[in-house]
Amino acid sequence: MVTAQFPTHPKGTQARVLLSSVFGPYAQDDEFGSRSINPMELYHNQVTRAQGAFSLRMFHRSWGIMMIQQNISAPCTVLDFPTREAFESELRRNSYDVIGISSIIVNVGKVREMCRIARRLAPQAQIVIGGHVAAIPGLEYMIDADHIVKGEGISWMRRYLGEDPDAPVKHPRIMSGFGTRMMGLSGRDEPSTTAATIIPSVGCPMGCNFCTTSAFFGGKGKFIDFYKTGDQLFEVMCEMERELSAHSFFIMDENFLLNRPRAMQLLARMKQENKSWSFYVFSSANAIRRYTVEELVELGVSWIWMGLESPHSNYSKLDGTDTISLTRELRQHGIKLLGSTIVGLEHHTPQNIRAEIDFAVSHGTDFHQFMLYTPVPGTPLYQQVKEEGRLLDVDLADIHGQHKFNFVHPAISRDESKQFLDEAFERDFQRNGPSLYRICQTTLAGWKRYKNCPDLRVRRRFEFEVRNLKAAYAGLLWAMERDLRTKNSEISARIHSLRRDLAREFGAIKTRLISGIIGPIALWSAHREERQLQHGKTYEPPTFIERRNWHAPLHTS
Repeated sequence: MVTAQFPTHPKGTQARVLLSSVFGPYAQDDEFGSRSINPMELYHNQVTRAQGAFSLRMFHRSWGIMMIQQNISAPCTVLDFPTREAFESELRRNSYDVIGISSIIVNVGKVREMCRIARRLAPQAQIVIGGHVAAIPGLEYMIDADHIVKGEGISWMRRYLGEDPDAPVKHPRIMSGFGTRMMGLSGRDEPSTTAATIIPSVGCPMGCNFCTTSAFFGGKGKFIDFYKTGDQLFEVMCEMERELSAHSFFIMDENFLLNRPRAMQLLARMKQENKSWSFYVFSSANAIRRYTVEELVELGVSWIWMGLESPHSNYSKLDGTDTISLTRELRQHGIKLLGSTIVGLEHHTPQNIRAEIDFAVSHGTDFHQFMLYTPVPGTPLYQQVKEEGRLLDVDLADIHGQHKFNFVHPAISRDESKQFLDEAFERDFQRNGPSLYRICQTTLAGWKRYKNCPDLRVRRRFEFEVRNLKAAYAGLLWAMERDLRTKNSEISARIHSLRRDLAREFGAIKTRLISGIIGPIALWSAHREERQLQHGKTYEPPTFIERRNWHAPLHTS
């Protein structure tokens, strides 16, 4: 039974807290909602999934529960990506007063099962459910939990434990990704080569009707800033640099560049302290246009995730911007782009949708995400479509935008939606080639433009970013060129041209030597990976167990 008034735990900061993500496996069909088509891999799931062995593979930690753990004083364990057995074992070995479970909507079946396990093995504990799963209308009748938390969880948990909900937010040490694989080869997950994640805020000011993030944190214009100023962000980044040896930062803010005063204050501090950091950000086209390209380069913007919805969609974040010219200009300055396009908007028909997909693909971004127009529970779009009687009876585990429509579209059937989505990914891959090749192309363009830049900070950043082009990537490009000769001769020829540019820039003997060593290995590995993918090969993240303020002895059975 979910309480109506704001709850507090009687033990306060003495309560022992377990914060867990849902149990795996995640990319295998099972009774709890896991789907083989919906792996726990952002890129392979939603961005590079049609690229086969060239697809970028990596996992990301559950940042929300890591943030909460860092900001409460109670003894707290984070259990990330557990197996069902690991979750049960943790409850048997230790006595917990609070069990917090975080999940996205598709994993509601796993949340239900974890609540059932918690009631059996830890009947004394209060069960708290958070994450986007909390947006499901009537969730309290689907699961056996004590509290369902919609929205920002740090202040809620602090109040629940009797702490100051408005105390400054301390940022945990988070590496952006791990388990990186390309062409069947494992990358290095070292701090010096992987970005650190910084979360300045939650929510989104744009308020698109389909946006789960905007709806979850209060709707249009509603967002919570953990770090309101550039000075505050600078101090957090300096801490991550000291503790993680980080040179680059993935900034998890839905529209980071929209707050120009904060960004420019951050730039001023970077100049003052001579920092040559790289930033990976989310931003809308209209926010990007608030800056000159020179300001973006000086700030260290190295990668932008940008919405590229149809020009007929009327979403304000495009605001009449010539997005093709914008993407071309940014890439010429070494700024890598991930374009994001919605397939199946209300005005789409079988007659016009391929032209709109071609328009999206023509941007030639380094990556391109395609998502189906999807009424997700909790969003204004979901409520609208429900009131119109157009919602289909689709399992919540299949409402994620990467399979089929969950509503009746005016012109496109449910089966056609999957067909057009698959075509979009395939069209992008066939026309623009592997994303890794595109990244190399953009990085080289930035290096050529700024390798002699009088600003030492900028020059140092591009020297850092180009390091892989001088080494392993030359061999990977060699393998790509050979593999695509018979599959896509045009892309193979483009890769060959890029390899010649690399040889001219960094020395023919060195690049040939590297290609001769790494290239054949990468080609063999890519072929093996392709065969394994065709036989249903999947990857699963390992389990993480992290304890904080855990001074008392473990309560073991």
